[in-house]
Amino acid sequence: MDLSDLAALVARRYDEELIPLLTDYVRVPAKSPMFDASWAEHGHLAAVVDAAAAWARAQPVAGLKVEIVSIDGRTPCLYFEAPATQGLGGDRTILFYGHLDKQPEMTGWREGLGPWTPRIEDGKLYGRGSADDGYAVYAALTALAALDSQDVPRPRCVGLIETCEESGSYDLPAYLDLLAPRIGVPTLVVGLDSGCGNYDQLWVTTSLRGLAGGVLTVEVLSEGVHSGMASGLVPSSFRIARQLLNRLDDPATGRVVLPELHADIPAERLAQARTAGDILGDQVWKQFPWVGCSHGPEGHAHAQPTTTDPAEGILNRTWRPALSVTGAAGLPAIDAAGNVLRPKTSLKLSMRLPPTVDADRAVRAMKVALESSPPYHAKVSFEAEGAASGWNAPPTAPWLERALDAASRAAFGQGAAWIGEGGTIPFMGMLGAKFPEAQFLITGVLGPQSNAHGPNEFLHIPYVKKLTAAVAQVVAQVR
Repeated sequence: MDLSDLAALVARRYDEELIPLLTDYVRVPAKSPMFDASWAEHGHLAAVVDAAAAWARAQPVAGLKVEIVSIDGRTPCLYFEAPATQGLGGDRTILFYGHLDKQPEMTGWREGLGPWTPRIEDGKLYGRGSADDGYAVYAALTALAALDSQDVPRPRCVGLIETCEESGSYDLPAYLDLLAPRIGVPTLVVGLDSGCGNYDQLWVTTSLRGLAGGVLTVEVLSEGVHSGMASGLVPSSFRIARQLLNRLDDPATGRVVLPELHADIPAERLAQARTAGDILGDQVWKQFPWVGCSHGPEGHAHAQPTTTDPAEGILNRTWRPALSVTGAAGLPAIDAAGNVLRPKTSLKLSMRLPPTVDADRAVRAMKVALESSPPYHAKVSFEAEGAASGWNAPPTAPWLERALDAASRAAFGQGAAWIGEGGTIPFMGMLGAKFPEAQFLITGVLGPQSNAHGPNEFLHIPYVKKLTAAVAQVVAQVR
């Protein structure tokens, strides 16, 4: 295999073909069903799957078969299969995973940018979804085409690209069951929906946090009343909600106080966090768009992270639980807010969980903590909105560790690095349980400032080119 030729071919494909395709993909508001109840009628998910399938069918991958698989009432999937080449048998299978559904718009896009308005600037493609995770199917098949163009032997490869991931992949188990006989037993699972610590090397995801979410509602009155008449006598529903949140985490430190939501951190993950911290340094926390303010005699200051220790920062966002309030109801807009004591407050809660914590058990613990002995005998409910356990990778086989490091050095000039991720990919837990003997390469392009799910999301174009070339080199080592 001529690595320089392979990398050049991949880069050329992105410049001439893939970036224009991903630019078109950004324009489609293919929101996940959780954010678009009328997704079937709107047809956006079908449109991006159709576009990806049309492109895939034209790729120069030996023996490639591409199919859109649909189960009535469920979001569609794209499935592809390519037999082994150059005389390799069918006893090795690589399963590629990605998704084409997107998060909603989110506010705060800077001038000239928008979720459905693609823009290329400083080597980055801005817009919703190209990095999370529209590029995956294009990268996977480009890697295979690059190998086939050089007559490099590769094993059998299959791919499953879903459109429900941002909603918790609730449709995916049905497709896994349907396609299991065709997928077979994977030797290696390649998931391209994760992140990278920097844009200088291949990053391998070792774990993913789980997620427990729901809506906390506190009701005190049947209707709003004049605050001058009632305040001081009728307790504020917001104050009660604030008290209840203190049962979940310490308001001073953010440390989650429910023991059921914690897990022991394996020694290997502690060591990997220290190594990744040494590589990334202050970038672990400086990558985020902190608000700056001028105050005091020392002039400019910034909002501060929970810790400035790189290793501890990595562990905080990968192996420790953390609560976020991601939405609210019952609060009028500021310009419509009168002097009224509101009857109720609802808060949407998102609890990230350590990779080895059972998400259903965590939800039950949260419900008991929030609903027991409500202050002032207020009506309190916590309605869960799905739970997804995390994932901890099995021990990496020596052959794969060597292949990953060699691929990173060839593509980036630096060895591979290993890190946990704070997000949740339900597919990984499902695959880990279904194929316990498989090896995993979970990686992605979501690096510093890429801001998946938020405003100003971007795909780092130079990085995705090198990552695709690195993935091709790893595929060639699966014999």
